[in-house]
Amino acid sequence: MHQYLDLALCALLLFGTPADSQTPQTLTLPPDSSRWDLQGQAKVSEYQGRKSLLLDGGAAVVKDVEMRDGVIDVDVATPAKRGFFGIQFRLDKDGANGEWVYLRQHKSGLPDAMQYTPILNTGANWQIYNGPGFTGAIDIPKETWFHLRLEVSGSQAKLYVKDMDRPALVMDDLKSGVQKGQLALYVLTGETYFSNFEIRKTADAPWERHQPPMPPGTLTKWSLSPSYDALERNLERPLSTSESAAIHWQDVESEPPGFVVLYRYREAPHPKVSFASDFSKRLDPQPGMKVVYARTIIDSDRDQVKKLYLGYSDDVSLFLNGKILFRGRSAQNFRDPGFLGIVNPEDDAVYLPLRKGSNELMLAVSELGGGWGFVCRLADFDDRQ
Repeated sequence: MHQYLDLALCALLLFGTPADSQTPQTLTLPPDSSRWDLQGQAKVSEYQGRKSLLLDGGAAVVKDVEMRDGVIDVDVATPAKRGFFGIQFRLDKDGANGEWVYLRQHKSGLPDAMQYTPILNTGANWQIYNGPGFTGAIDIPKETWFHLRLEVSGSQAKLYVKDMDRPALVMDDLKSGVQKGQLALYVLTGETYFSNFEIRKTADAPWERHQPPMPPGTLTKWSLSPSYDALERNLERPLSTSESAAIHWQDVESEPPGFVVLYRYREAPHPKVSFASDFSKRLDPQPGMKVVYARTIIDSDRDQVKKLYLGYSDDVSLFLNGKILFRGRSAQNFRDPGFLGIVNPEDDAVYLPLRKGSNELMLAVSELGGGWGFVCRLADFDDRQ
């Protein structure tokens, strides 16, 4: 789990009030406006001669405003060496689902200095949604004011940082599915100041998804179990026939490019991961870890071995026809202290001894934080060579 990401706090801070009054097309809010709902470590302050909102583990939610499409402008300044600050938008009424784009002071200039992630069932998904359209490099000024602009249009958004002519990050396919919702300035940690905040609503753009293609060989049809306490189960033992028959399985389909994002279907757990700050505890049990079983059928025209590419977060056991073939953990900080646990379908491969006919592939996927999900692709592999 990201050390910065206490999503239990995040969920509490996102509560707000649905719109129940007419809102002007352009809304300017000074820091001391009564339209702010200040939550957590949030207060009116002054920085470098400006009256500002100071957030440090807090949120400033705009009351009585719901926005689909529009432009958000705000000045920002931070003296913090490390932190995570940004804008949350299209939040549902409970704050459990929506969109979040943020910057990291300590990552200034690096490929993931800024990131977009959907919030699903209170969980951020930065380990799953990563790379173009989700992360990007930017130099983040320190101890000086600079401008942020967020343009939201249909299922796309653009973030501008300092340069208002060229977007720093283009979010080509917003993932939460929430089409209208609340707005909030949000800082997970790191002293950050905001001023000159303005919202300008725009006409609704057509809702056109820009999803990536589904690669060949992707396993797309899955059935999911309920979530269970992972520490109460032997994750190296397959489900018995009677256990499997007693489960109410939920049929789902993977989303391009093949991810099954479990936060869409199950509430996100928020365990306090002990090895996030102490690598020597990486093998300790992690109270609060949850597990979901996922199953699919692979039909084979003969007895053969097939190569399966496997990406997962954070922990997986793979069973084929009731026998375990693979066990792995790819949580943040687990493989080495700087390891992020980004999901990539080419990170691991398993060779499946398929029999002629139907074969049941089952995964036990556990979560510690940062995104819960998996992707499976069968490779074009000929074991007869």
